[in-house]
Amino acid sequence: MNQIEKVSKVTSADLAEFLRVGEVTPSEDGFLKTIIGAATAYMSKYTGLTTAQLDGSQDFVPVLLVLCQDMYDTRALYVDSANVSRGVQSTLDMHSVNLLPSVAKND
Repeated sequence: MNQIEKVSKVTSADLAEFLRVGEVTPSEDGFLKTIIGAATAYMSKYTGLTTAQLDGSQDFVPVLLVLCQDMYDTRALYVDSANVSRGVQSTLDMHSVNLLPSVAKND
């Protein structure tokens, strides 16, 4: 697998290689693209970061692949927050900004 530096650069072909999927049918390719989108959305919602912000750290590429692998293996388009990998959770927690208190601006 080529080195992937950004979440937005992960392709269905990259994911198929990571998952060790043999021949990828058009239907399978569509499913891989769908779970890449679902995993990226999960990461954004969990951390409060945009996709562009996720692209700012290579830490998120393996997290994306692991989330996609879980979705592929279970064929579920959701992530059970009670069963998230510790590595995935700790990486997302390190970058999470949506639980930080915000500072009110005085007008």
